[in-house]
Amino acid sequence: MRILALESSCDESAVAVYDDGDGLLSHEIYSQIDLHRIYGGVVPELASRDHVRHLLPLVKTALADAKTSPADLDGIAYTAGPGLIGALLTGAALGRSLAFAWKVPAVAVHHLEGHLLAPLLESDPPPFPHLALLVSGGHTMLIDVAEPGRYAVLGETRDDAAGEAFDKSAKLLGLPYPGGPELAKLASGGRASRFAFPRPMLDRAGLEFSFSGLKTAVALAVKDQGREGGLAPETRADIAAGVQEAIVDTLIAKTLRALEQTGYDALVVAGGVGANRLLRERLAAAVARQGARVHYPRIEFCTDNAAMIAVAGMARLKAGKTESPAIRARAQWPLSELST
Repeated sequence: MRILALESSCDESAVAVYDDGDGLLSHEIYSQIDLHRIYGGVVPELASRDHVRHLLPLVKTALADAKTSPADLDGIAYTAGPGLIGALLTGAALGRSLAFAWKVPAVAVHHLEGHLLAPLLESDPPPFPHLALLVSGGHTMLIDVAEPGRYAVLGETRDDAAGEAFDKSAKLLGLPYPGGPELAKLASGGRASRFAFPRPMLDRAGLEFSFSGLKTAVALAVKDQGREGGLAPETRADIAAGVQEAIVDTLIAKTLRALEQTGYDALVVAGGVGANRLLRERLAAAVARQGARVHYPRIEFCTDNAAMIAVAGMARLKAGKTESPAIRARAQWPLSELST
């Protein structure tokens, strides 16, 4: 089977062609970072308009790179949620329309399921069942993954996601959008021990997260240290290092607790924060001490992409899940409401 996949949930326009025998044949991404950087974050209306401009040309390029014609396709997968509703509708409308015109089934894909299954693109995929840490700008969740399509959320954030804490802390430090990678870069030259930022909810049982208190502590530190004519460069680096250390420590502690609770020996780390180098290094070492192993998608598939939507779409298509001609998208779509 061969499918075309579209991703447009936020600020990346992406298209991929995937074959269940030959693997990933092509994937194209157009990032809107430069468009939104001057605003310090994603502007939903601008994101939607940019998807309209770029998705169809990306479809043509991806099909050409994959040496695939519409007649070769067995289905089309598109991200139906969660995400920015206008951005989602651009991909859903195009995907459903192409499926109608080319007389192939359409599959609506949950964005988070795409992230969870992204490691299946690698040569050494994780076994099932396993534990997943899904950590991004909008989500921080620990998930029991029994098999593709069967997920149980064990714990999630009560407020801000880890990626949001990275981005908001970066903004407080005057770093450009997107803030997470910029903060990690600045942190490499700082001393994490200088600022004792909180590790939220580690003193409580359970697997839930909370990062709003950390964000408040960072804001207070920035205000206090900037009283005498602004933040010194070394202070900015030290704050960045302290923030990164606090987030990484919290994620690792909760993940180890979840591994012990489930008894699994395989962990998947998915989502944009999964590209953080400090998290990767420390988590791999900590998990190994518990006799488990970490599986990551390659760096380019940690952030939003259509290759992961193709993998999830293929699994759904093989399970007989297809869409009616209606064009549907959901800005809010809890993983617990995903039908198996």
